[in-house]
Amino acid sequence: MEAKTFSTENPTTEETLHSYKYMTDDEVETVIQNSHDAFLKWKKRNFRERGNFIKAIGKALQNHKNKLAELMTDEMGKLLKQSKQEVDLCTEICNFSAENAEQFLKNEQRELLNGGKGIITYTPIGIVYGIQPWNYPCYQVIRYAISNLMAGNSVLLKHASNVTGTALFLESIFEDAGLPKDLFKVLIIEHEQSDVIIKHKLVRGITLTGSSDAGKIIAEKAGAELKKTVLELGSNDAYVILEDADIKIAVEKCVQGRIYNNGETCIAAKRFIAVESVYDEFKSAFVQEMKQLVMDDPKKESSDLGPMARKDLRDTLHQQVINSVEKGAKILCGGNIPEGKGYYYPPTVLECVSSGQPAYDDELFGPVAALIKANDDDDAMKIANDSRYGLGGAIFSKNTERAIALAENNFDTGMVFINSFGLAEPNMPFGGVKNSGFGREHGGFGIKEFVNVKSILISED
Repeated sequence: MEAKTFSTENPTTEETLHSYKYMTDDEVETVIQNSHDAFLKWKKRNFRERGNFIKAIGKALQNHKNKLAELMTDEMGKLLKQSKQEVDLCTEICNFSAENAEQFLKNEQRELLNGGKGIITYTPIGIVYGIQPWNYPCYQVIRYAISNLMAGNSVLLKHASNVTGTALFLESIFEDAGLPKDLFKVLIIEHEQSDVIIKHKLVRGITLTGSSDAGKIIAEKAGAELKKTVLELGSNDAYVILEDADIKIAVEKCVQGRIYNNGETCIAAKRFIAVESVYDEFKSAFVQEMKQLVMDDPKKESSDLGPMARKDLRDTLHQQVINSVEKGAKILCGGNIPEGKGYYYPPTVLECVSSGQPAYDDELFGPVAALIKANDDDDAMKIANDSRYGLGGAIFSKNTERAIALAENNFDTGMVFINSFGLAEPNMPFGGVKNSGFGREHGGFGIKEFVNVKSILISED
């Protein structure tokens, strides 16, 4: 039987990029066995040795930066300048992980309550299987792969099919950096084959970045096998503009937070909740800025917005806008599918947004902003938390101390940004609550997700 194939497509030109063959079941089994064998050797290396390889990967990413950035932009349409920023972030992650892993995973000693001594160790467990999305083709991989390699595990990757070229290029970059063979391998597989991998006895952990619906499916499958999971899922993050906010800064950061990466980011700004006293001022300036954004070829330096990654994603987003309008929302700008090549969707702003509309309840994964008026600061925070999601959010206020207190005590999310918009920081934990998933990546927390926290208890008679 001939192997099934699929093709990738450039969302800017709608041209076919490359065709690929799915692996056979036998090929997948061989990859898993080889990955396990590589792990058995890798786990014996000390942190300094592992770190040298990981730093080499960071350097290799820079050596191939231009080609990698071009490929990401060709495959999913992000601005070329942002593709380059993504590669830089990945190198930062490599360096941070290499330099700090030993401190995060060092043994701990405790005195036992009934006498004796206790030692806590953090030991690698084996193969970690990552199922990753297309929106940050390099970062999503580096985020989980590097921490797990530093922890002593081996890594398998099932990337989104539309960024298969990036996945394979990353594998070659890892090899170019000298990482021992089979420690990081790309699986070009279908969903049914993925289910088999989750069940495989040699696969010890599963991490997914994706939609909440996908997270529920993977969590159920992994849970049935009693396997640890980390789920980084979607959100409809609220950006709260309080009465004392600097409106100029709020508008600037909120626009950036909505359209960065073409608006296709789980932690993007999506709902904008302004208190009544500043709502009209914020709305006027925000809509004006969104109207002025340049939607064009993502490889042009002058472009602010490229195409969405796929036609079906654009169609879904447009339908969410239509459904929101049918239920009472009002379009202030955008809201139409432009003619011509490329899966573009214009910067769009909706107001009169309320519960029951997709713009309020769901994740709009593209450059569509929902404006919501709140009575006062307390009402704004109440609306912000009125969501089944809980990944990130932001507060804009000149009173930083009060904003910090609201973030700490009132915002029901995994991350809160004060007077800024959400981007990942290698030394800060990344993850959410509620339907946005569980577990953490980055900041020393991600490296502890897939290790065996082992207790050694020593009696001293």
